[in-house]
Amino acid sequence: MQIQLTSINHITTYRLFCKYLNNNHLIAISGGQDSLYLVHLIENFYIKYSENVKDVNNISYIYIDHQWRKDSYQQIIHLINYIKLTKKKIYIYQLPYKSLSENLCRLYRYNIINQHAIKHNQKFIITGHNKTDKLETFLRNFFRGSGTQGTTSLVIKSHMNKKQYLLRPLLNLKRDDIYWSCKKFNLPIWSDTTNYIYSFERNRTRYELMPYLKKYFHNKIEDNINSLLKNCNQDNEYIRQNTMKLYLKIKHHKFVAMNYRKLKKQTFSLQLKVIQLFCTHNINLTPTYNQINTILLKMTYNQIYTNFQIKLGFLLLNINHNWIYVTVNII
Repeated sequence: MQIQLTSINHITTYRLFCKYLNNNHLIAISGGQDSLYLVHLIENFYIKYSENVKDVNNISYIYIDHQWRKDSYQQIIHLINYIKLTKKKIYIYQLPYKSLSENLCRLYRYNIINQHAIKHNQKFIITGHNKTDKLETFLRNFFRGSGTQGTTSLVIKSHMNKKQYLLRPLLNLKRDDIYWSCKKFNLPIWSDTTNYIYSFERNRTRYELMPYLKKYFHNKIEDNINSLLKNCNQDNEYIRQNTMKLYLKIKHHKFVAMNYRKLKKQTFSLQLKVIQLFCTHNINLTPTYNQINTILLKMTYNQIYTNFQIKLGFLLLNINHNWIYVTVNII
């Protein structure tokens, strides 16, 4: 059964598949509607364009069982039976502890998926995140005090590491649209009872906060937030490019150092981003906002002579005369 392209968003999704169809893919799934619709899209895509694909078996599926529900074993059997129809491999992992928090489970899940992709040389990891997930992620990160980069972190394509990419081809589709598409194609959605546990932050955001905002503040709140996120993404891209240009301009050509005199001439936002990039790129550590703010304040108020250190784990970030550089913290 060939899928019909019913909207411009579906066409955009298919174009994304076309661009990366000859690479190894790892599809992260659950039994929910987003995952099964993603499987349906991918399998129909490969049937339709099989003559252009070098290896039709270059995709596999992965499922992480949190063991939160009593019917988790039955859901695994359900997924295995469904994926068998595609004649693709599916890998099942179980988290060792049932009492992990929502945030810890997410960290475990992404780490397992990432390590699996590295082991099996899979360049692209595909998830079923949709447009509604993007809005919910924005709200949750916003309440945590994240900056514009954190609140707009859900994008169609992003880097996991130097070799792996994360793709979200459904990110332009709303959850309601996906639901009705699943109904149309009679996809066997597994009802996830954890979606109705209101102690989970994502469920309260989905079933309480978003309907409340839509009813009492603005009936087009979803479209307005999406417009905001689009503008923020454009601003973030501009800042990112300028951060890279400045970093390449002021970094030392030989040593792990950069010229702080030239850095001081830039705006606070660029200074902060460059120091973050310097630490992440060279020592794989991200200093806190307070640590970076301390560095910038001392750079500002020590005009004649500057010599101080900031501790970052077992390393020291030194500012001495013209240079910011890293040394080992010898106790």
